[in-house]
Amino acid sequence: MCIEHRPVEGSSSLDLYHKSMPLLCHMLAVACVEILIVSSNWILAKNINFYNVRLPVDPTPYPSSFKCFTCDNVVDNYNCNRWAEDKWCPQNTQYCLTVHHFTSHGRSTSVTKKCATREECHFVGCRHRKETSHTECISCCEGMICNVDIPTNQTNAVFAVVHTRRTSGGSRQTISTLLLVSVTVIFIL
Repeated sequence: MCIEHRPVEGSSSLDLYHKSMPLLCHMLAVACVEILIVSSNWILAKNINFYNVRLPVDPTPYPSSFKCFTCDNVVDNYNCNRWAEDKWCPQNTQYCLTVHHFTSHGRSTSVTKKCATREECHFVGCRHRKETSHTECISCCEGMICNVDIPTNQTNAVFAVVHTRRTSGGSRQTISTLLLVSVTVIFIL
């Protein structure tokens, strides 16, 4: 079966084909590039490394000041960290608090993160809430933007405090002397 092509007045159907083809190819190429840009932005947004957060360079409001990830009843940890407010914690706080609510299947239903006092951190741990049939885990940590992760069980729903190692001047001097003697003996032999 043959289809009869009737030329448009003043031009042939072949001319129309050759004129419209570059425009169609250009539109297709633009659409492909836009799809690639949109999909790459979405892929990159999901792969944010919250452990590699740049520490603030703005002046601190007071000595030993710090920041925490902060959000209120956000659906999951990713969205909390992604859109966390970047502000200094008040001077009466010392820790970062995280409250995580999730289903029996482990799906997050609510994440809250904020700056906290020592008193607010006394309730760390996990509890099953019968009225909502969800589990609530609370953790506290000490340090600049230390609340990256969310607590999910008794192992990580803890009060993590940084302990500084203190050594007396005498023991440090003894270790230095022993190290110096060891290096000297090695060079002599």
